[in-house]
Amino acid sequence: MAETTTGRRWTRRAALAGGAAVIGGSAALAGSKAALAQEPDGTHDPYFAALSAALRKAGIAHPVLVVDQARLDRNIAAARETLKPGGLPLRIVVKSLPATGLLDRIAAGMPTRRFMVFNGAMVEIMAARPEADLLLGKPLPAMEYAGIVDRIGADAAGRIQWLIDTPTRLEQYADIAAARGAKLRANLEIDVGLHRGGFPDGASLAAVVDRARALRHVTVTGLMGYDPQVPKMPDPDAAYAESQAAYRTAIGVLRERLGVDPATLTLNGAGSPTYARHAQGTAANELSVGSAFVKPVDFDTPWLTRHVPASFIATPVIKAGPFDPSDPDTAKGFFIYGGHWLATPESPPGLQYSALYGRSSNQELLTGPERIALRPDDHIFFRPNQSEALFLQFRDIVLFDGETILGSWPAFPPSA
Repeated sequence: MAETTTGRRWTRRAALAGGAAVIGGSAALAGSKAALAQEPDGTHDPYFAALSAALRKAGIAHPVLVVDQARLDRNIAAARETLKPGGLPLRIVVKSLPATGLLDRIAAGMPTRRFMVFNGAMVEIMAARPEADLLLGKPLPAMEYAGIVDRIGADAAGRIQWLIDTPTRLEQYADIAAARGAKLRANLEIDVGLHRGGFPDGASLAAVVDRARALRHVTVTGLMGYDPQVPKMPDPDAAYAESQAAYRTAIGVLRERLGVDPATLTLNGAGSPTYARHAQGTAANELSVGSAFVKPVDFDTPWLTRHVPASFIATPVIKAGPFDPSDPDTAKGFFIYGGHWLATPESPPGLQYSALYGRSSNQELLTGPERIALRPDDHIFFRPNQSEALFLQFRDIVLFDGETILGSWPAFPPSA
């Protein structure tokens, strides 16, 4: 076990107590003029050093979610180029990009007016746009469907494609729509290998299509098949082929039972993990993409190599000092403003969450090696692991152009 300069042997408890004392003492300096005037630390690479300087210049000294607008535009261009050979339209996944400004920039860049929504709150926000083509990405409880129809009106509800995953759901929705004088546009969820629900085979799909046809106010508008399991399988190519075979079977059922050209229907597929594979050939006629535009950690996959990380959490250091000199990886400790986000420490490199303290949403402790030169008021940056829930934890999304803070986009109100 290493010793201090005074000869006292360090234990984990002694390191914790001594580190906390030094960290607390460092915090007392944070309000001084010298601390306020200090330059950004030198432990970030040039990109994060520039972002830190921009946040200081903008007077931002609290946790914020940052979207790099130039990187966002690069991801929009990557999606556009990926889809160009097949000419497939894109449907934006709203839950993964829950801010009007963010959605508008992507919609204009693709371009598209198709959106996928996943909860009542976002349905109501997006339904206020009469030009928006809305498709539900999950089936909602019948009671919530009824409430939405009551709030947005029968006409607006009749423009939306509602996801139907069981015969019971169809009957429930149909009864609610009939009682309110609304049309029900039913998009049918099919199981293409994930087994989280939807119609599992051609026979079950045919039965629900036949029932829908018997209801005069119900129209079957197409299919939705989600396949994020594909890249996680031992043989992704085989898994993709299997999912596509299931989708083609379902399309055949609609062709036979509805007597229409499937190309006139909404045949939705993919998702950020698999959209690039679909772009090389798919049974679907439109693809859903959301998280790939900001590329959180969970989307670092071989099929998204054209996309770059475009969102980060920035938060100030509150206290900094020695933590556990007996372990070179945790020699220093940094208490931050806020914490417990679903995110991975990104910069400076070498930071980790404290295994001793555990996670905290108030003053989370990160530890790192001696070389990290962070001081109070310096920034630590995290990269979101996902975007959908995390973005809603921040009131505004701060925009960065590589040099300056351009402003912000308000995020949607919190919702599940």
